Amino acid sequence: MNISTAAAAKKISKAQEKAKALRDSVWPDLDEQMLWNRKAVSGFTTIPRTMPLVMNIIDALTKNKPAGSTYFVMWCRTFDHSLLVIDNPMTLAVEAGFSGERALSTWKDRMRSLVDLGFIDAKEGSAGPFHYVLLLNPHKVVWQLKGRIQEGTFRQLQTRAIEIGAKDMEPAKAPVAGTAESPDA
Repeated sequence: MNISTAAAAKKISKAQEKAKALRDSVWPDLDEQMLWNRKAVSGFTTIPRTMPLVMNIIDALTKNKPAGSTYFVMWCRTFDHSLLVIDNPMTLAVEAGFSGERALSTWKDRMRSLVDLGFIDAKEGSAGPFHYVLLLNPHKVVWQLKGRIQEGTFRQLQTRAIEIGAKDMEPAKAPVAGTAESPDA
């Protein structure tokens, strides 16, 4: 472990200690079994702490057809590799809050919006046009959409990213010519 990694681990540890001390002082009789502890139970995923703001941006960009909950459902179903295989789209439609005869078509409409905005990429498979879904870094996508987002909303997301130390809240870097990532290679 290098010095910066050790310092970061120590900083996180001190912040966690402070939070626990504060929690214990405010709720001294708390039964810890009533808390969600991702280290003690299964069924958790990694989600950006900026997700509520990202969802608000998505909803604002999709106007009367909000797609934020559709996006969030996919984050709740993926692992750190950002790939989601959707065998039963109706399940995700219901989890996103859609019901009735138009649940699936409404979900597909929201998925198309997420593809159009660039938050996801999708490939067809046996379950339809959204069988394979790749969740892209929402901070990079937001930067690409910056001109379409209200300045105050964008600034709020930037501020939150700084607060949490999200170093990826910046424009995507263009591939360097001649590298494997470059179309010129």
